[in-house]
Amino acid sequence: MKIFNRHEIGIAAGEADIGRLIDTLASANDLLWPRFRWPRMRFDRPLSVGARGGHGPIGYSVEKYEAGKRILFRFENTHRISLGLEGHHRLFMERGTDCTLLVHEITGTIRGRALAIWPLIIRPLHDALIGDALAQAAKHFDASRPFPPWLSPWVRVLRFALMRGRGRKARHLETAA
Repeated sequence: MKIFNRHEIGIAAGEADIGRLIDTLASANDLLWPRFRWPRMRFDRPLSVGARGGHGPIGYSVEKYEAGKRILFRFENTHRISLGLEGHHRLFMERGTDCTLLVHEITGTIRGRALAIWPLIIRPLHDALIGDALAQAAKHFDASRPFPPWLSPWVRVLRFALMRGRGRKARHLETAA
């Protein structure tokens, strides 16, 4: 089954400024990844073509990287939760009418056990994670912008289960946002 998932946020900043945020991804000075709520994004080397890693149980490698502009990642089926998920996700910018859009897209196919895992587990968590990441990017340029609430009780249940019952820390981190 084919999948397509797109998230975007309008930011009142130029592409060069947003590009500098993108370039910090997975570094010690990461300004984009919402580490306060999610497992860190890690790679086996600095952000560059061929770097392998991921976040939590989802693995991927950097297939294309244009500094300050865009990154294309290829999913790697290295973990049981991502088995059957094939394709790419990418982070890039588009020019909006009065802002710059920071965009994250997934394109690919799912098969096997991923047919159940994608809609039940991966997509709801992914949507919350990317919502936080894009909000963090926008907040970098406008501190008054709020982080989106997790409206879904299901995301809260999944996070609690994935954190193996360390829900108190997760709730504390959510309220700190």
